[in-house]
Amino acid sequence: MAKSVEVKRTTRGALSGDEAEELFSIVDETGHTNEDLAQVQHSRRKEKGASVDVDPLAGEDPSGANTDQLITRSAIAFIAVFLAAVVIMQVGWGYVRRVTTTTLAEDASMRSVVSALNMGVEWGGGFTQYPSEFSVQEADEHTHRIEVTVTDSASSSELEAFATAQVQASALAVNALLNPNVDTVVYHVRVRRDEAGHFQKSRFFGFLRPTDAAAPFMTFVWTKSAAGDGVRFDCSITGVDSVTQERLHDAITSKSTPATIISYVIGDNGALVAKNVLAATEDKETLPSTVSSMLAEAEQLAQERAEQERLEQERTEQEQAERGTIGEDGSTETDSQARQ
Repeated sequence: MAKSVEVKRTTRGALSGDEAEELFSIVDETGHTNEDLAQVQHSRRKEKGASVDVDPLAGEDPSGANTDQLITRSAIAFIAVFLAAVVIMQVGWGYVRRVTTTTLAEDASMRSVVSALNMGVEWGGGFTQYPSEFSVQEADEHTHRIEVTVTDSASSSELEAFATAQVQASALAVNALLNPNVDTVVYHVRVRRDEAGHFQKSRFFGFLRPTDAAAPFMTFVWTKSAAGDGVRFDCSITGVDSVTQERLHDAITSKSTPATIISYVIGDNGALVAKNVLAATEDKETLPSTVSSMLAEAEQLAQERAEQERLEQERTEQEQAERGTIGEDGSTETDSQARQ
């Protein structure tokens, strides 16, 4: 039986285990075995500021680098400084704006009204802004009147322009009417339309404005008068033409009412269904308003349909009377009467 011989290959100049253990017992972190050289190296590192005691078995970076900690601390510091700067800027801007905003209740002059339209006025816990295109026709406490004109280039429809202008006019008027020397505030609103009558808006964050001429849209007239129990504020809206009124009506009303849907789905039975709902409800005062409106619309539709059918029947009878009805022998009644 052959014997296996294990051959160990030893690198020339390599230290044995005992020699390596003895070497590391006398070598310090400078790598010198000579105490004099090691002391010189320690002095040099201490003088140059590069003396670092490194433990190779420690969990820290043996090189002594702390890049990860520095990045983390820098990120946290940047976020904290950024948030603090944002909060300070918001608080500071709010304070500066409240200080610089003109109070029309104390001063209602051309300068103050222009400043109010530029910076906005306080309203509803915040500020109400106004279009950048505006003009002031009158602002005088001696005449007790303020009149301004703005051009809305941010709204895309009649309803949007109406809602926006109503808030803006209310904010400006109430702030001004709180001044004892102002009794009337007139707020004109103009818009730009294309050839088809659609609103033209500013584009690219308001830098590209429409170039067409602005046309009057509506006017808000706010007045103040003394009443028996205090002061009375009145608002009237003028300048709304029939086309604008129709478009506003179409924008805020829906043609998909319950009665219309029922009429389209089940035909003339819509009124019958609504009546059955009414009959099932004993207390009519607690009847939902939707059901009541559904009944009224269903009855109106039924009446309109019956009227239309009656008119069609009368028209048919009239046409037959004019032409004469055809008899069994092929002659008309008018011919028979003529023969007799």
